[in-house]
Amino acid sequence: MLLIARYVLPVSLPHIENGAVLVRDGRIADIGYATKLKTRYPDEQQHDFGLAALMPGFIDAHTHLEYSAMRGVINDVPYAAWKLHIAEKEKLFTPADWEDSAKLGALEAIRSGITTIADITKTGASLKAASAVGLRGIIYREVGTMERAEVDHVLQAAYADIEDWRATVDPKRLAVGISPSALYNCHPLVFQGISNYAMDGTPVAVHLAGSREEYEFIRFGSSPFSVHVTEAERGYGIDMPPWLATGTSPVRYILNWGLFQAPNVLAIHCVQVDDEDIEKLVDYDIAVAVCTRCNAQLAMGVAPLNKFIKAGLRIGLGTDSPAATDATDPLAEMRLGLLIQRALGNRANFITAAQMIYMATLGAAEALRLEDEVGSLDVGKRADLIALDLSNSNQAPTHDPNSAIVHTATQDNVLMAMIGGDILYDGEHQHGVDVQRVFARTEEMRLKLRG
Repeated sequence: MLLIARYVLPVSLPHIENGAVLVRDGRIADIGYATKLKTRYPDEQQHDFGLAALMPGFIDAHTHLEYSAMRGVINDVPYAAWKLHIAEKEKLFTPADWEDSAKLGALEAIRSGITTIADITKTGASLKAASAVGLRGIIYREVGTMERAEVDHVLQAAYADIEDWRATVDPKRLAVGISPSALYNCHPLVFQGISNYAMDGTPVAVHLAGSREEYEFIRFGSSPFSVHVTEAERGYGIDMPPWLATGTSPVRYILNWGLFQAPNVLAIHCVQVDDEDIEKLVDYDIAVAVCTRCNAQLAMGVAPLNKFIKAGLRIGLGTDSPAATDATDPLAEMRLGLLIQRALGNRANFITAAQMIYMATLGAAEALRLEDEVGSLDVGKRADLIALDLSNSNQAPTHDPNSAIVHTATQDNVLMAMIGGDILYDGEHQHGVDVQRVFARTEEMRLKLRG
């Protein structure tokens, strides 16, 4: 199949005007100028997208697809209050609700141009949804407890789930990893156990230094997550606290408990970090998933993206929980991320549209250690690519496709999404999921959540 468009953005190389991509056997077989490829492969089926951009599919470095039906339910509250409200809403969901909510998120991901996800799940619903829709990615099994006596039990249960999950999916599409729960919900031995388990390269993802509340809990033992909140339900008073202040930052705290020893660790957020924290991330080659919209929506802060770039960290963009951002939208993530970083006034390290696209594609692939297979349009890589309509761009006639994509494109401009050479979205969903049934179930769930 020969895919043709006004612009081809390999990401690893400068864009090609009037370009084409040859797809064969699920991989990219050739790339170049359309005139040359048409001559070279005259018998290939051609699909010309016109004034559009062909580019790698977006790689969402952090998602929680199973929360998709909760979007818009809790509005206009900061992180700690939002987290407590979400915990109450979770109690209303059945296993079937979690699965259909995750399918809603997977459907939105593919129609938004996302072809690879890195998703953290408590229930396993995201694994089933991603597999059903055909997404590529890493699914992390979340595990945590604050009780020392429960640590071994919850870890063993997580390890068993991981083995079971791996047996149910196509390993060429989906890998399974492990993720500790939020730092304020984890006994430190959970981090130690995960590190030991993941020394074989099992992917690890950890929410880290994401909010001021988390920072103050770890360092000072005081925040809405403090022991005072839970002492009554635990049945003992403050004279027997389950948590003692560490006097250090979240980054250095989990470093002390060995989590960074694992060879494939992704740290999510990293908003409340200092220069010494960043040095530690560099020393241990920890990748970072930046989730600007969620951080802004919940007043969590702004990640020091320029410092991450200057330090040479592997960086990807994540859309985070739809319950916070209301949409799994990488285009909105790039746009807002770019504008907030520019608003900080760092003119010496001015973030460009091309940099944002890199972090939403090849940079995210590098963060997840998938760059040998996806993230750019290079010969031999998996044919995971999308077509974005630029014909209605406010920048038409276009001059710089990177700028047009980041500043003006929307979810509705996604014309096509292909994974492994299979077209899964072309204005309509092309897979086995019953879209209308999922939408109907979403309405049921939202009525339950608002009841």
